[in-house]
Amino acid sequence: MSDLDAFIRGIPKAELHMHLEGSIEPQLMLDLAQRNGLKLRWDTAAALRAAYQFTNLQSFLDLYFEGCRVLIHEQDFYDVTAAYLDRAHQDGVTRAEIFFGPQSFTERGVGIATMMNGILRAIDDGARKHRISAALLVSAHRHRSEADALALLEQIVPWRDRVVGIGMGGAEVGNPPSKFENFFRACRDRGFRTTIHAGEEGPATYVRQALELGVDRIDHGISCLGDPDLVRDLAERKIPLTVCPLSNFRLKVVPSLAQHPLKALMDAGVHVTVNSDDPPYFDGYVSENLIACQRALDLSRDDIVTLARNSFKAAFISPDEVAGALAAIDAYVANFR
Repeated sequence: MSDLDAFIRGIPKAELHMHLEGSIEPQLMLDLAQRNGLKLRWDTAAALRAAYQFTNLQSFLDLYFEGCRVLIHEQDFYDVTAAYLDRAHQDGVTRAEIFFGPQSFTERGVGIATMMNGILRAIDDGARKHRISAALLVSAHRHRSEADALALLEQIVPWRDRVVGIGMGGAEVGNPPSKFENFFRACRDRGFRTTIHAGEEGPATYVRQALELGVDRIDHGISCLGDPDLVRDLAERKIPLTVCPLSNFRLKVVPSLAQHPLKALMDAGVHVTVNSDDPPYFDGYVSENLIACQRALDLSRDDIVTLARNSFKAAFISPDEVAGALAAIDAYVANFR
């Protein structure tokens, strides 16, 4: 491991764009399937991992939703959350904001309390075990109706104090952000922070629509480079983009990491962060994403520090927590040998 690789792995960082359902490692998926009496199409972890060859976002989502079937009981949700937090801790993650989409499970009859109790119990245990600050982002599916999203908002009311924000993911094509204007207004009215996937496979107009929804962050957002006025607006309004480079590469959104727009967005003054999205599927947790980008885009150590600082500035935490995290980064940089 090079000194710069070690620096990247150890620097305190926040991860703001990671889907819990997309963090199930192949062996854990097989173990959960066996525990729950399910038969998957793959008999070994190697065979399952070999299936992670995607042509676009939809080809990934098809397999992703199939993997969701193994999560049934409270302990299943606990185990997946705990496994991710253990791995994130190894990457220097001290703040994790974790997406979770209950609609994949409620439609199969899994109770909302089963999911929430398992996830939140693991988050509490992770805080004690690793001193990692983790929080839950409830994500609605954009391929469903706005009425479905509003119903989800009602379902999570009992856990209002444990949900840090509301997001939205899923297939972009044909599902523009404007479809959910009333939903995001309702989220804001209830005091939730908000974020939405836009500009991954969708065009720059989707990023513009996301901006007009008044969200606090935009997930992916990289197609904004097709609209220079939009890039300026994002930079001036300091709207963070939670970028997922290895995901973009593996889903054929970009032809290579060397052609990824991360550095161009940084140079344009956009507040970008680096995240893993669905790490086992795309062969990289947050440190692997940063290391791969450093090599492909020739990022400097100062660039890495900027991205780490950006991650905490974009997090849904208090100003005092941001200040503490930035001080920890400064101390790490000063003392790194």
